[in-house]
Amino acid sequence: MSGMLASAPGKLVLCGEYAVLDGAPAVCMAVDRRATVRVTDADGRWHRVSAPGYASTEGRFRADGKCIDWLQGKDHYRVVDAVWRSIGPVDEGPLSIALDTTAFLDGASGKKIGIGSSAALTVALAAALTHSGDVLESALYAHRLLQRGAGSGVDVACSVSGGLVEYRMQGAAVLSLGWPAGLAYRVIWTGVPASTRMKLDKLEKSGRRTSRCALFDAAEDMANAWRSAATVMGQFPAYIEVLRNFSVDHDLGIFDAGHDRLVTEAAAAGLVYKPCGAGGGDVGILLGDSDEQLDDFMTGRQASGRRVLGCELEPDGVLLERC
Repeated sequence: MSGMLASAPGKLVLCGEYAVLDGAPAVCMAVDRRATVRVTDADGRWHRVSAPGYASTEGRFRADGKCIDWLQGKDHYRVVDAVWRSIGPVDEGPLSIALDTTAFLDGASGKKIGIGSSAALTVALAAALTHSGDVLESALYAHRLLQRGAGSGVDVACSVSGGLVEYRMQGAAVLSLGWPAGLAYRVIWTGVPASTRMKLDKLEKSGRRTSRCALFDAAEDMANAWRSAATVMGQFPAYIEVLRNFSVDHDLGIFDAGHDRLVTEAAAAGLVYKPCGAGGGDVGILLGDSDEQLDDFMTGRQASGRRVLGCELEPDGVLLERC
């Protein structure tokens, strides 16, 4: 075969986090940090996997249909194991598979930024191995294997489609949205990585509480607000308050790592700030009427460890080319 190069973008969940697990809509934006996968022919009898900057061990495996026999590297390359099982069999000779998620690391500290690297890598790998961008179903299945059944799939869906999307778990329904005209944004990095898996485990153990139902209703209202800048800015304060109550009620710490202070300071400046995804660190989004307004707000806040990430809305989802 000729080589295949595939890439897929990361994401930010703007609203509907956690509530999406109960069937509410989540709104998610793809960002221009991409995971890339290069698949080429390899010599010898084993498939080979490498991930420079992530794992020093080269993975080696044989495959019979969906069954994989790892010689080495299984623990490092669980994503390969999951994707192969979801799409198999792959009717090719020995392959060299190179994975690259360095775009998801903070350049200054080397820490992982929580913008969906595992979902993006899953999508890109599925595309590279199948030679197709039509990988939503197989990538969702693979990512569930990788996450041991946790998660909604919103990050996978956003990586496949790109742009701004509304997503519902039922039927993995994806609706493309346009970014509201006149709505400026900045992606803010707290400098503190967070574990989505740990948050989901805690939520599962906490049971269903009233605040979870309230978040479901608020997520429905917030998703409808993404039709204009004015409704987004007007609806977000109420949504954030419901999310805060949900976080306290379930002891999730969504607003930890400086998120809470930014919410308060942004509101006082006539802006909106909210943590994205599971919270407790990682990233948030700052929204306002103009770029100048947002830049003025962030002046002086860089020294506290919070800084603007060079992330923009990525219109393209999974991309595939021969190499």
